[in-house]
Amino acid sequence: MRLAEPAWLTAGGLAVVAAAVWWLRRRWQRYPFPVVGRRRMGMPIASITTLTAGLLAAAALVPLAVAAARPQEVLARQQERAEGVDLVIVLDVSGSMAALDFRPSNRLAVAKEVISDFIDGRPYDRIGLVAFAGAAVTLCPLTLDHHVALELLDKAGLRTLPDGTAIGLGLGTAVTRLRHSTARSKVIVLVTDGASNAGQLDPLSAADLAASEGITVHTVLVGSGGTVPIPMTQRDPRTGQERERIVEMEVETNPELLAQIARNCGGQSFVARDPKALAAVFREIDGMEKTEFTSTRLVRYRERFEPWALAALGLLAAALLIEGAGGRTPW
Repeated sequence: MRLAEPAWLTAGGLAVVAAAVWWLRRRWQRYPFPVVGRRRMGMPIASITTLTAGLLAAAALVPLAVAAARPQEVLARQQERAEGVDLVIVLDVSGSMAALDFRPSNRLAVAKEVISDFIDGRPYDRIGLVAFAGAAVTLCPLTLDHHVALELLDKAGLRTLPDGTAIGLGLGTAVTRLRHSTARSKVIVLVTDGASNAGQLDPLSAADLAASEGITVHTVLVGSGGTVPIPMTQRDPRTGQERERIVEMEVETNPELLAQIARNCGGQSFVARDPKALAAVFREIDGMEKTEFTSTRLVRYRERFEPWALAALGLLAAALLIEGAGGRTPW
C-alpha cells in the first residue's frame, strides 16, 4: 500500500477541534445564561446524545482524511535497467578540422553533430569535454547536466587554440578529469584527424597514464588524410581586406599511433572517412560502453479510498440521526 497524497493525513487532527466546537456550541444553545442554584444531577439524556453525536461527527474526519490521502494498492512493480559511465570526449579543433571533405559541412561541424547525438543517447552518463589543437583545454568537466555540455560543445570552434595537433596534451587533460572518478567504468573517446605534432606530453606516455588509472581509450580518426580542400583566410596587402579561398592542403595522419593508444588502454581504434561512417563509429562505441544497474519503479496501482470515504459518511449519518432523534436540527 502507498499514499498518493499523504499531506492530507494532517487533517485528521481537526477531529479534536471539531469535537470541542460541537460540544461547546450545543452546551451554549441549551444554557445560554448561567442558572443560579441549578442542582447538580447526573448528565441529562440530551447532553449524552449531543456528546455522542459530536464525537461521531468528529471521528468521521479521521477516515475522511485517510480517504483524501488516497491509499493505493500496488498491483505491479517493474525492474528498470539503466546504464552509466564516466566518459570524456576529446575533440580535435585544429585547423585541419576545417577540411571540406565531409560535405556539405567541414569535419569539425560534422563531428560536433555526431557527438551531440551520442550525448543525447546516454542520459545516465556523466559527460566531460576536452578540446585540443596546439594546446588543450577542458570545455566541460564531468556532469550529468547534458544541456550545459551540449551548449559548451556547440561553442567549440576553430582558431580558438594555438595551431597544431597535441594529441598527448588532449589525452592527458582527459585523464586528469577522470583520475578522481569513482565510477566502475571510465572511458575516453579521442577524436582527431591528424598526426601528433605539438605539445610537451608524448601521446603514448599519456596512454600509459590512462591505462594505469584503469581508463579505456577509444580513438577515432576523422578523414583519411592526403590532400583535402581547406578554406583559408587571406588578407589583401594593398587593401587590407580579408577574403576566404579554398586551398588544397596535405594533411598528415598517423593511424598506427591511434591504434597503439587504443590497444594500450584496452579500447578500439576506428577510422571514419565520411559523416555516415563517423555516426556508425559512435553507435558502435555507444553499444560497447555500458554499465548496468537496476532500480524498482511502481508502475500499476488501484485506488483504495472508497472504504474510508464510506466509513466517514456512515459516522456523519449516525451523528445526524442521533442528534435529530430528539426533534432537534442536526446543525
